[in-house]
Amino acid sequence: MPKVIVGMSGGIDSSVSAYLLKEKGYEVEGVSFLMWEAKKESGQQSCCSVQAVEEASKTACSMGIPHITMDVRNEFIKKVVRPFVNAYMSGLTPNPCVLCNRLIKFPLLIKEAENRGAGYISTGHYAKVEKRQDTEKFVLGKGIDSKKDQSYVLYALAQEVLGRLILPVGCRTKSDVRKTAKELGLSAVHRPESQEICFVEDKDYLKFIEKFSPVRGEPGPVVDLDGRLMGKHMGIHRYTIGQRKGLGISSARPLYVVDIDPHNNTVYVGPREAARKKEFFVGDLKWIIMPTAREFRACIKVRSTMKEQPATIFPDARYKIHDARIKSEKILPCILDPGSFEGVRAVFDEPQWAPAPGQSAVFYDGDTVIGGGVIKKPA
Repeated sequence: MPKVIVGMSGGIDSSVSAYLLKEKGYEVEGVSFLMWEAKKESGQQSCCSVQAVEEASKTACSMGIPHITMDVRNEFIKKVVRPFVNAYMSGLTPNPCVLCNRLIKFPLLIKEAENRGAGYISTGHYAKVEKRQDTEKFVLGKGIDSKKDQSYVLYALAQEVLGRLILPVGCRTKSDVRKTAKELGLSAVHRPESQEICFVEDKDYLKFIEKFSPVRGEPGPVVDLDGRLMGKHMGIHRYTIGQRKGLGISSARPLYVVDIDPHNNTVYVGPREAARKKEFFVGDLKWIIMPTAREFRACIKVRSTMKEQPATIFPDARYKIHDARIKSEKILPCILDPGSFEGVRAVFDEPQWAPAPGQSAVFYDGDTVIGGGVIKKPA
């Protein structure tokens, strides 16, 4: 059987993945990435800390699987942590898990597979990869456990990665995986689920951002949609679209953050309905299935925990195009499909709660990921 390199985080999902692959006869080897080290007193459960990789090493040893640990903390800070901090300081709401998967975990797994002569890589993500017979391309699908599906954070993976990726737990439920972990006697079965953003200690985003930002957040106005001054903020990094608590203003009715203007250092607030948006622009596009129509229907997620909602996706001529043969912008809307653009306009059938610039918008056709990108301010 072929060799497979398993990214082992020390948790039950990647541990059970390694076990299942070994049971199928694969030659399994494990690798763990030390990306971040939380303070011991924080009690944080991280998927990339010293404690986690030590747990992964013990699990691999118990299964008779070769295992190594790679210290990639400097690269993680450069490619994930600093962009995360800079985004908040610019009034955006980033998704570092997408960046980590695209720029750290999977490229390093592929590189390690090349170094060790392995044909495949594997992780404990709840998603599925299949090969389409009609196109010979690999597609990404949802995991069967809808509550644990992680296809949202994998949308940016390229064909070169998907073609070598095996996701053993994507066809299992979390309860089934936990049962297997108990049967194997894995100590990780008693470990709490790691938080979504592994490097933010105690879920205190504000404290973390202010600690790592090279600049201080400047005070500025909080303004309502009629232009009335409602108060003063102490830095736009303290706010995100849809936020209600911690605004530091008084009002007869509940107010929510509905827009953040980094250029004028202004936070705009309004009623709940104003935080609901029917359309927005999406850039930095990554396609798994290249669109073939000028516009098309899809369902969209703007947060990993939400249920995707129906929408129509249009190419947008205000974004730079890839096809250099087209010279006149006047004819763009007539002849080009969304795959030719770096940006599209997504229009939901019904307004959705607080899509925020910086978040990832992922497009689905049923259970299959078409692609996705990053929500942008209107061009």
